[in-house]
Amino acid sequence: MARHTPRTFANKWSRKLHRWGAIITLVPVAIILASGLLLQFKKQSEWVQPPTARGEAALGSAERAGISLEGILAIARSAERAEIGSWDDVDRLDVRPDKGIVKVRAINGWEVQIDLHTGEVLRVAYRRSDLIESIHDGSFFGGDPVKLFVFLPAGVILLCLWLTGAYLWILPIWSKRAGRRRRGGPDA
Repeated sequence: MARHTPRTFANKWSRKLHRWGAIITLVPVAIILASGLLLQFKKQSEWVQPPTARGEAALGSAERAGISLEGILAIARSAERAEIGSWDDVDRLDVRPDKGIVKVRAINGWEVQIDLHTGEVLRVAYRRSDLIESIHDGSFFGGDPVKLFVFLPAGVILLCLWLTGAYLWILPIWSKRAGRRRRGGPDA
């Protein structure tokens, strides 16, 4: 009868977890990895996220923007591709005083960058980084339930795969060293 030591038990379960965990998490982890790679380049790729323009003058602490919120909405409406008709079409405003601009993000993914001093439209571009982030965290596929009950467990299983993989990689090294110690050889 085979003797089951804690090491053989851990080895057996590490291999099973490694095999089944890899199969179970194949699709979510592939999505997380692919979207994560795209997000690594969001500042370097205009396709993922439009670069931030610079306004005519950066706003110092004593200066104020030359346009009001209603003025920002009116200017954003003039960018036809963004399809902004009212505040209901705006997801958020991203004010960058150091660059002298405001980014108006429409709910349809378009971004309008406006010079805070002159009111000029500096750039109108489609912003994919928010979509890619929602794919990356799983919320794109069904909101919080998919995020919490598919992608979060996939992340936890991936961590377990990393741990069991490290254990399975280190195990032969430990075994060799233990064998050398038993035989009285060098321990390196």
